[in-house]
Amino acid sequence: MKYERSICWLRRDLRLKDHVALSEAIRLSQEVILAFVFDTTILSKLKDKRDRRITFIHQSLQELDQKLRKKGSALVVLHGDPIKEIPEFAGRIKAQAVFTNRDYEPVARKRDKTVQTACRSRGIDFQDFKDQVLFEGDELSTKSGTPFKVFTPYKKTWLEALSPAHYHNHSPKLNRLMPENQLMEYRQDWSLKTLGFEPANLWLVAGETGAQKRLRKFLPHLTNYDKARDYPSLPNGTSGLSVHLRFGTLSIRSLVRLALDTPGSGAQTWLSELIWRDFYQMILDRFPHVAQGCFKKQYDQIQWPGSNTLFKTWCVGQTGFPLIDAAMRLFEQTGWMHNRLRMIVASFLTKDLLVDWRKGERWFADKLLDFDLAANNGGWQWCASTGCDAQPYFRIFNPVTQSKRFDPEGRFIREQLPELANFSNKHIHWPHNTTLEEQKKAHCILGKDYPKPVVVHSKQRIEALRLFKDIRFPT
Repeated sequence: MKYERSICWLRRDLRLKDHVALSEAIRLSQEVILAFVFDTTILSKLKDKRDRRITFIHQSLQELDQKLRKKGSALVVLHGDPIKEIPEFAGRIKAQAVFTNRDYEPVARKRDKTVQTACRSRGIDFQDFKDQVLFEGDELSTKSGTPFKVFTPYKKTWLEALSPAHYHNHSPKLNRLMPENQLMEYRQDWSLKTLGFEPANLWLVAGETGAQKRLRKFLPHLTNYDKARDYPSLPNGTSGLSVHLRFGTLSIRSLVRLALDTPGSGAQTWLSELIWRDFYQMILDRFPHVAQGCFKKQYDQIQWPGSNTLFKTWCVGQTGFPLIDAAMRLFEQTGWMHNRLRMIVASFLTKDLLVDWRKGERWFADKLLDFDLAANNGGWQWCASTGCDAQPYFRIFNPVTQSKRFDPEGRFIREQLPELANFSNKHIHWPHNTTLEEQKKAHCILGKDYPKPVVVHSKQRIEALRLFKDIRFPT
């Protein structure tokens, strides 16, 4: 053994199976302690004391702790700034090494570099590993040696470079864990109340158990994924695993193995979505300026004219566009949104309401249960046409056309906007063309029971095109 005692520092990998850092820690150490830090530099910025993400993390950690106790060990949960907590805990417990999986967000990279320096100043090794993606950094590059900026050639290279070693199952034997009785003096009270939060209602089960439960529910629908994924009223049209990937309650490798082992176009399309995830992590890693501004820097010059009043109507689902409002109201209730709806509401905010995409990105960052900086930023910039491989600025979603296409019978709208439930399939996508008599028959008077549209799509489309043309083709 290289180390007598090591710490496995958990972050966005809240599981015991298929875990690279944990597997390596156990392979190289006589004794391993699993630790997690509730980061006060993050928690202090959360205004909602019922933040769903904290509840999800907390429940996932509780399950991990229970599993470790069955193995005769326990989870150590700390509360503070990890820059201080990890090196100090490693010193107190006389660990010789800290093992962890890499995080590619700019703030996380800076944090880890500081922790590494602090550990090594104490004579403690710091070892980090690739775990949340299959390819990282410059492992995939263009023929000229530069990072990819377009998804299709990236995907082609990703598939060509893929080998079984990339999706190997790193499931450790949990046979070298520090006994629970030796950990008692290091365990703190980590109840939600102590952390300054209250439990939130979740629409899904947290932890590894929840991830496997959700995966089993989706599996029978995988072969139809390519046909069903765009329809928000279909309960299993998408996997619903994004939050589990975000917090690592299951590994990306396990999903890639599953996609590769499943024949058909459904699994191929699903694999493509997993590759998009790698792509956006690479973009954030190689082009960190996207965290603050446009990938295409010339678009930082755009003066978005959309008002804060329009932004607020979008946030609360009061725009008068049924599919937009249905999506935003469900989002407020659950912290989750179907991927097709994410694209439509983002396009509407930027191209119809002409509001800066960064406002929408921040709103999603505050509310998304599955918030991931790389994916959220990449998705918003794609829709706003400011990012790499973005939706061309001249292709602007018509929210009513999108509604008719992807919610043809208005099922999703009726579920979320009961005030519109009595309109016909023809009118539910745009009830504003109905007569007063038709509105009375539907028990919904427009402007009273449901808002009138805040903008005219055709006019806003022209304005959106002008915004981009003024930057692309200045006079």
